[in-house]
Amino acid sequence: MTYFQLFISFFKIGLFGFGGGMSVIALIEMEVTRYGWLTPTEFVDIVGISQVTPGPIGMNCATYVGYTATQSIWGSLVASTALVLPSLIIMLAICTLYMRIKDKWAENRIFQITMRCIRILIVALVAVAAIRLCTPESFIDIYSYVICAIVALCTLLPLFKPADKPLKPAVNKSIDIISHPILLIVAAGFAGWILYI
Repeated sequence: MTYFQLFISFFKIGLFGFGGGMSVIALIEMEVTRYGWLTPTEFVDIVGISQVTPGPIGMNCATYVGYTATQSIWGSLVASTALVLPSLIIMLAICTLYMRIKDKWAENRIFQITMRCIRILIVALVAVAAIRLCTPESFIDIYSYVICAIVALCTLLPLFKPADKPLKPAVNKSIDIISHPILLIVAAGFAGWILYI
């Protein structure tokens, strides 16, 4: 029965998890909580591990949850396949349709409005996922808040570059380096290792 529950749960997540990445975390957390596959602390840990391992975070989470729920590699395979299957089916259908009517869609107002609404929905889903991860399990002391705040500020740093007045090349390059996602992940991981190991 667990394999069937895994398949249905991750198929639903794959079907309704628009935007991928962090936007599916809230959906995965709901299913994990519903069936008790992971504790809240374990879930926060796997989100962190999924962020720093190669590949999409949703797929990494699905693989881990599937393995944990069944204590078998087959659970990982079922959960990962179920997560990808809706996207595969939908994208094959959309690509086939798009190739047949692509010249008419470019200026279609309904299509443009639909794409705007999807973008807004993706931002909302990512915001919900981020807010749901702000739990006592994630922030255990003042240092964890400080690390989170520094990473958030560094991530937003490129938004403050003036559009009308170009910066000096050295300053521009420094901002790009400081706000680079890989550097931020490594730096935050190193800070956590220094503080908590």
